[in-house]
Amino acid sequence: MDAFDFRRPCSGNAALQKKSPNLEVNEGIISLPRKKTWDKLAVLQALASTVKRDPTAPNYMFQDDPYLIPRTTTEFRLFSLSKESGENAARYILDKHPNLFETDIAEPHVPCLMPEKLPLQLEEVCEDALKYQIRFRKLKASVDMYDQLMQAGTSVSLETSNSLLDLLCFYGDREPDQLNSTENNSKLEQLEEASEERKKRRNWQNGNRGLKWRENNNAERIFNLMPEKNAHSYCTMIRGMVKHRAAAKAFDMYTDLLNNRLKADVHTFNALIVAASEVREKYTERWELVEDLLNQMAQQKIQPNLLTFNSVLKTLRWCGAFGKSMALRTLNEMKALNIEPSLATFDHLLGIFYKPAASSRGETEMIYEVMDEIKGKRFYPQDPDDGNFFPSAMKICLDLKDIQLAYELHNVLETAENRKMLGDIGQQTTYCGRFFTLLCMMEQLDVVMKWYKEMVPSMFYPNSQGMLDLLYALDTANHLEMIPQIWKDIKQLGHGRRPAMTEEVLALMARDTQPPETRVAFADCAADIKSFCEAQERRQTTLEWTATSLGTCWSCLRNTIESPVIW
Repeated sequence: MDAFDFRRPCSGNAALQKKSPNLEVNEGIISLPRKKTWDKLAVLQALASTVKRDPTAPNYMFQDDPYLIPRTTTEFRLFSLSKESGENAARYILDKHPNLFETDIAEPHVPCLMPEKLPLQLEEVCEDALKYQIRFRKLKASVDMYDQLMQAGTSVSLETSNSLLDLLCFYGDREPDQLNSTENNSKLEQLEEASEERKKRRNWQNGNRGLKWRENNNAERIFNLMPEKNAHSYCTMIRGMVKHRAAAKAFDMYTDLLNNRLKADVHTFNALIVAASEVREKYTERWELVEDLLNQMAQQKIQPNLLTFNSVLKTLRWCGAFGKSMALRTLNEMKALNIEPSLATFDHLLGIFYKPAASSRGETEMIYEVMDEIKGKRFYPQDPDDGNFFPSAMKICLDLKDIQLAYELHNVLETAENRKMLGDIGQQTTYCGRFFTLLCMMEQLDVVMKWYKEMVPSMFYPNSQGMLDLLYALDTANHLEMIPQIWKDIKQLGHGRRPAMTEEVLALMARDTQPPETRVAFADCAADIKSFCEAQERRQTTLEWTATSLGTCWSCLRNTIESPVIW
């Protein structure tokens, strides 16, 4: 038989032949299927899909060193920033001494773990040296070298000038290190406890601190010095001005672009649409400006994308009740263009249709329609605002006190890899905190404790209000015997220094008559609280005793004669 003849001989068994009388033996050669090319991480991804999240394990970023596994919110912030600082130090060593890291043993190759192969740094002042500075994001050095080239009469190519503009506009003419420091402080503040009003005020302050476009900055100066400008030059300036809250100047720059008979790209139109709410006061005027920009896109034959419609919806959030009908029209346009919405699209819809003070069913119907739309779907990052959806949707579930809707939302989060769409640690903490508060309000205690063990501390660290909600749930279910166990968690989470927390724990233990075993446990817990408070007196943050807390603590201790505490 020929070595490449894949014809299969027919079986000589008569019984087998009778069972398949219509089976015809193919005399031709079997064609092999086309080769399937798999990703290098396909095997790891397949294995990871078979394993569920371990609720007892810490966050993945802390698994390298068990000693540095955080146990409180403060430790989480400290260890997170420490780890990030170490990564920055390692990157500095890689970039400073690339000759020491020439051996690559990783398979597959991990680019971020190896130094970049860059040409040698040029000492003389030339355009190649300027490109080198831009590539390394040396903002001040790039501007100084550009000025030296211009003073020496050396022409700089349009491509290099545009690259410098990109760098300046993206960072707002500020060093990247300065912005990173501001972002780190913002992340710290997001995790601190505060009321909703204080959080809103702090977020507004963070958005306005150190990020405003400065008059006659280096970006504007270099733009005016450029002998030749193209559409990319204007678009970069427009997007930088919008990003750093100079919307009026951005529209003036857009007018200059049109006067020079140039066309903006889709990203520039998206930025201008978002900025419409900053240059117009009335709702109708904002929508008219958005419509005018969309018509100009159609005239210039620029195809809108998902971010275009999300920008429209984002602007409609600031148009009051007028934005509801326009939002539905926007959705119809998306469907006509076969553009699938992202999580940011649904977040903007909820922001348009749902208001906290709304009481009518029509105002809250949108959340149920959105939930029906996203059930069982897998989402990918497509918009920077995608991470806002889950915390916002859970807030609506909490306001409506709809636990079943919250379960449906959490099931969407658990679908495929949608957990990655939850956002940063601040958004994750907000989502889990609202979910846990709703559970304490609406569910039975055994269900609450099941979720408590699953989420704490692997997903989030409850704040003091969350632990108070858990104490209220224990009180409602008449399971006060669990208070000593919860007090241990309260201490570990760093909330034992809060007077409201200790007073609530002591008040619950001293209120009703308990069995002897429970009274002994309560007395031990009260003694532990007293010892804990005395230990705090040697620290900067002291816990002062009040008349109420002293009275309840004494009531817990006098109920048993086995208490070793001597007053």
